[in-house]
Amino acid sequence: MRALKIILIVVVILIAIFFIGGFVLPKSYSVTRTTLIHAPDSVVFGNIADLNNFLKWNPWIKMEPSAKVEITGPIAQPGHMYTWNGDKTGRGQMRITNLSRYSLVEMELKFIEPFENLAHTQFLLEPESTGTKVSWVMSGQNNSTAEKWMSLIMEGSLASDFETGLQLLKELSEK
Repeated sequence: MRALKIILIVVVILIAIFFIGGFVLPKSYSVTRTTLIHAPDSVVFGNIADLNNFLKWNPWIKMEPSAKVEITGPIAQPGHMYTWNGDKTGRGQMRITNLSRYSLVEMELKFIEPFENLAHTQFLLEPESTGTKVSWVMSGQNNSTAEKWMSLIMEGSLASDFETGLQLLKELSEK
């Protein structure tokens, strides 16, 4: 009986921590990674804004090459869209919403499965003396207590994926 009381107390404490944490954890998240690519901004921009080229450096397709992918819409224009459906990577879509030639690509990233969420993604390109500085930024809202807790784990994972993706973009662009 005493063991049952202890287990019950531990469960109540964990539940309390979960919900109290929901009040103090951030309502939004943002992940940014930057690299210098020794290639002209036009080359780097083309490898980002043409989602057919995104397939060549996308870190998540490397994780699940068998994921079903479809690319639609006008290349390197608002409405150009990449959709995916995989066992490991889930299901979602990424659509270009705005761009400024050789300096900015903005995308709406919609996760559908295993959880729904909407994120804003930007690729910022700045000319440097030896190439192009690229920053990959993703931000979004945590709409529930569970999402707030999950974002703590996701931010570290995303940062690692962004670093891998930027390295692959660098290799592709510098060829």
